[in-house]
Amino acid sequence: MSIVETRTIALNASVEGPAGAPAVMFSNSLGANLSMWQPQAEHLRDRYRVVRYDQRGHGLSEVPEGPYSFSDLVEDAVALADALGIERFHFVGLSMGGMTALGLALTYPARLLSVTPANCVAGFPPDGRRNWEERIATVSQGGLEPLLESTLERWFTAPTRDARPAQMQAVREMVAATPVQGYVGCCGALSELDYDGRLEEITTPTLFIAGSEDPSTTASAMRAMHARVAGSRYVELPAAHVSNLECPDAFNRALDDFLAAH
Repeated sequence: MSIVETRTIALNASVEGPAGAPAVMFSNSLGANLSMWQPQAEHLRDRYRVVRYDQRGHGLSEVPEGPYSFSDLVEDAVALADALGIERFHFVGLSMGGMTALGLALTYPARLLSVTPANCVAGFPPDGRRNWEERIATVSQGGLEPLLESTLERWFTAPTRDARPAQMQAVREMVAATPVQGYVGCCGALSELDYDGRLEEITTPTLFIAGSEDPSTTASAMRAMHARVAGSRYVELPAAHVSNLECPDAFNRALDDFLAAH
């Protein structure tokens, strides 16, 4: 891992795999960092140039004053590709990272080989936006500690939480280490997410991956997005919100098939 100075922000990034191979960029969810993509990096790095990075305000990336916007998050991804000399790339994101994938497909289709938005939505109703405002208030006052257990309950099904205590502790520590200012700044972006009216404009090859047990970004919502993006694929895994960690083998198989086709 290293800090990459881009034209927008300093981002912590990891680059693995053959320099001449097709590039696949992975973008983390709110409260996570690039380590969440370790199963995918290990699976793909012999065949692809695998780029993982910490979204602004997360992990070891720069933490500017917020709130942020999805325009910021989209520009950060393109600026990272520019700094690494990558012209076109596959982009895989989960939750906030998946929403970043939608923004890239709408704003920079010429830079993309494909996008994989996982466990995400394209916008929130008014009550959903109020929930983000409440989360901002909670974290601003008490930090991330009060959210740790509820986050794990949203991210993983109960059988997985019970069966993998070591992994759950590692995830708990990852979330707890997120800078409060960065978490709050990204909550600001999420509260203003508004791609729902533009999904039909996406022409980039798209794979939607959903979790059948996801309480946050439901499978039904993702099926509806899939229906609005012409030519897109849809895969549903027996997982909650962080499907790439709960079902890594199935997630990797879905990516293999899709990336090979594009």
